[in-house]
Amino acid sequence: MKQQKPEEIPQMLRRRYGEIAGRNAQAEGSAPSCCGPAAGITGITQIAPDRIGYSPLDLASAPAGSNLGLGCGNPCSFAALQPGEKVLDLGCGAGGDCFLAAEVVGPSGSVIGVDMTPEMVARAEKNRKGHGVANIEFRLAPIEQLPLEPASIDVVLSNCVINLAPDKEQVYREIYRVLQPGGRIAIADIIARKQMPASIRADGFLYSC
Repeated sequence: MKQQKPEEIPQMLRRRYGEIAGRNAQAEGSAPSCCGPAAGITGITQIAPDRIGYSPLDLASAPAGSNLGLGCGNPCSFAALQPGEKVLDLGCGAGGDCFLAAEVVGPSGSVIGVDMTPEMVARAEKNRKGHGVANIEFRLAPIEQLPLEPASIDVVLSNCVINLAPDKEQVYREIYRVLQPGGRIAIADIIARKQMPASIRADGFLYSC
């Protein structure tokens, strides 16, 4: 496998996740595979949402196809969301966590989902319109460059996305910038318990396994 430079990884990920959004849209309503390749796309794994913290009620309340099984937890379950809060979801994908958050914060609150993949944002917006949700907005942008004003968000959610960012320090700087004083974050993600060799860190394939 060819080693990729850090600046090449976002383009690779955008291409792969764009394929997932497109293929899942064609197979609307089909359940994601458990720990298997996503729609035949090499290097991407989907996990059944009920295995990572989503209850049957969670899955029933969100639009079909909004949770593609690409997360590694349910950040909404421990974010302690309150009515009226402003929520940001980093790497929102097809919008699954956004819909759960929107239901909790209610019409007096709002949710912004940000994703760098055009196909995912289009898929999420289609879900929003089809589900008739007015308090969610989806924006196309990398999580290292959030299109939000400083101190404009109460809660930041992220589900298995920050690990994909080559410049994680910049992601956290952006989180700090957009959070209001006293704001909070709820992150479900994977971590490395030791420093990885440069050959592994540069392997773009491993970023999306």
